[in-house]
Amino acid sequence: MDAVVLAVGAFATAGVGAGAGARVLLRRLRRGTRIPPPWCEVVVGVAWAATGALWAAGRLPGAWVPAVLGVGWLAVAAGVVDLRHHRLPDALTLPALPAALLLLAPVGPAAVARGTAGAAVAAGVHAAVHLVDRRAVGAGDVKLAAPLGAVLAAAAWPALAAAAVLAALLTAVLGAALAVVLAGVGAVGARGGVPLPAGGGGPARAGPGRSPRPAGRAVPHGPSMLAATWLVAVAALALGAGGG
Repeated sequence: MDAVVLAVGAFATAGVGAGAGARVLLRRLRRGTRIPPPWCEVVVGVAWAATGALWAAGRLPGAWVPAVLGVGWLAVAAGVVDLRHHRLPDALTLPALPAALLLLAPVGPAAVARGTAGAAVAAGVHAAVHLVDRRAVGAGDVKLAAPLGAVLAAAAWPALAAAAVLAALLTAVLGAALAVVLAGVGAVGARGGVPLPAGGGGPARAGPGRSPRPAGRAVPHGPSMLAATWLVAVAALALGAGGG
């Protein structure tokens, strides 16, 4: 128990530092965003503390710790941009694939090979969906699918399908919840004679210096992909996967 507590403290502390680094990086990226402290610090700290607890308890192989930590960091850094602006910066998604393969190196050459193949499969499937319906899967989601697919396939091939299903469910649930909230806001505004803001129950209107919001999905899919990848990968590894 003492080892677990020490690991949680050490990983949480490192996670807070990594979260602060993510917040600074996002502020400096050309297409990043400004996140007030301590949101990035807290979320990355919690994800890294959970990783440390699983490792100290013997549920997560040590060779997998770097990859799991990397997914947790990317989930926060890329997820907050997608949530706020409905886009995934290339500066995060494009380097994520070589970074993921590098973080898989401690697991072994076989894991890196599976990761490379998984990245191609995941990106190919998402690209096909993007060609059919761009509102369902954006170009940024296609780029993000490659590094996430690498980690999932390296853990276990079925994890690719499991994470895809979970991500779709998460996006659907969040979309339904948002629709209920917007409907409630619209009803309150109608009863009180309060004009609705753009995007609340009706099409957005362009204002000075602002372009109309394109019609499409109200909830970005990237955060669901990231959360599902972390959850499925950790669950698979905790259950003894990691050998393909």
